[in-house]
Amino acid sequence: MTDNAMTNHSKINTSITADAIEFTPWPEHLAKQYRQLGYWQDKTLLDYLRDSVEAYPDHPAIVCGEREISYRDLHQQIAQLATGFEQLGLKAGDNVVLQMTNVAEFYMCFFALVQKGVRPIMALPAHRSSEIRYFCQHANAKAYIINGEERQFDYQKLACEVLEACPSLAHVIVKGECHYPDNDKFVTLASCYQHADYQQTANPEQVAFFQLSGGTTGTPKLIPRSHNDYAYSVVGSVDICQFDHQTKYLCALPVAHNFPFSSPGALGVFWAGGTVVLTKDPTPQAAFAVIEKHQVNVSGIVPPLALLWMDHAANTEYDISSLALLQVGGAKFSESAARRVPQTLGCKLQQIFGMAEGLVNYTRLDDPEEVMFATQGRPISAHDQVMVVDEDGMPVKPGEEGFLLTQGPYTIRGYYKAPEHNQRSFNSHGFYITGDIVKLTEDGNIVVTGRDKDQINRGGEKVAAEEVENQLLRHSAVHDAALIAIPDDYLGERSCAVVVLSGEEQVKAITLKRFLRDAGLADFKIPDQVHFVDQLPKTSVGKIDKKALRAQYQ
Repeated sequence: MTDNAMTNHSKINTSITADAIEFTPWPEHLAKQYRQLGYWQDKTLLDYLRDSVEAYPDHPAIVCGEREISYRDLHQQIAQLATGFEQLGLKAGDNVVLQMTNVAEFYMCFFALVQKGVRPIMALPAHRSSEIRYFCQHANAKAYIINGEERQFDYQKLACEVLEACPSLAHVIVKGECHYPDNDKFVTLASCYQHADYQQTANPEQVAFFQLSGGTTGTPKLIPRSHNDYAYSVVGSVDICQFDHQTKYLCALPVAHNFPFSSPGALGVFWAGGTVVLTKDPTPQAAFAVIEKHQVNVSGIVPPLALLWMDHAANTEYDISSLALLQVGGAKFSESAARRVPQTLGCKLQQIFGMAEGLVNYTRLDDPEEVMFATQGRPISAHDQVMVVDEDGMPVKPGEEGFLLTQGPYTIRGYYKAPEHNQRSFNSHGFYITGDIVKLTEDGNIVVTGRDKDQINRGGEKVAAEEVENQLLRHSAVHDAALIAIPDDYLGERSCAVVVLSGEEQVKAITLKRFLRDAGLADFKIPDQVHFVDQLPKTSVGKIDKKALRAQYQ
């Protein structure tokens, strides 16, 4: 995209240039329209869950290991936690970092916070000190909620590091036994279950929680999602995907990811009165065992995992015939791989292409094969405005490649306290500049062909090149560095660091990887490959020529 085009695409209203802006509302005429259409129902996310509690009180809402939790019990435990959180001093408008693995308590904590208008920040299990410190500091977080029972990583130790850097944190709330009983900021989640308080103080027009952007510069940006806009995307998704109270959904991806959370994901299952079946192990052997045991009929996974499942399916000892629908999203799914799903897994495929900022596209369950296998679907809403433009900001013809811009009833109008990023990411008409390069078919389906943003999509996990490059440049032996994406059959893309060393100091690739881990970067951000060169190629204006690097190393 040219500099002029980027300028044209990036102008926004001056009302969102102030650093204090937390949530950019929709223009009044659009908000009125979305209400008149019935898209925004002025109900909170908890209200939709309560509808299912009334309709299906004894139906299992969550299966977590050997535990089966009914809608009635889930609702009661949410209300008990809401009381406990309130007694800790958390109140409407406060921000809390929620970092839990695939356990039922994640949903209980989420809804308990939402009930009181406290806003969870949806951290991923893979995030480490660099990301968690940023979330806490940027959002002035009052509490940090973790799974202290996790064996693969010590989140309690991480919490100690974060506490030292984040004076705003009043509490670390730990699922399980506390390893630091002498630290008065640590409290157990069990102690937060108090007398059930069903009173709700949330406002459906306000921010319900924060999702995280993939980001192209530095750490992820916080995405403020209101009750109204997010609920509409879930309700629309449930209708498209035909979820109902008989849906048994295997949540194999991290629970906080936008895809398994809302596309339709766990929230969609809860809205429909179905059952969310949790697993911490998404590998074929473990997931297939859970599918057989609980007669799972739907799951949503990323392309690398779909390939593993298909490779394993022919020789599995488990009966996975209950699986009726597999949703694949998070990254581009190749057409050849998509065509294998019905043959190898014996189920229908649904492709999903969406973003935590809003727009979600689905292939429909009754689409012809050429749409189901060769496209990433079309938007939820008739009022999702989608534009595919060239470098000058002019619409391209159907079938031609261009840059995807969008606005609609569930696509945000600005990031949380990020005025400079908002200027780059939204145009003067409020359209979000997604950074995706796509083609639009004659019948309105989207075909993803690439990314304009400097970002690697590693199996559905977004890696901002600049963040990793900046960390590499902190090493005394590194003179210059570039992080690029190179194709990978399973991950879609993997990351490759091309490094110029300074002076006589020599380091090995493993040394730089260890340096990045010690800096607190999540594991998925550590480069898959490291190459050392004498100099990096430059463009005519002196910037690193990543196009040339990608051509050299792919």
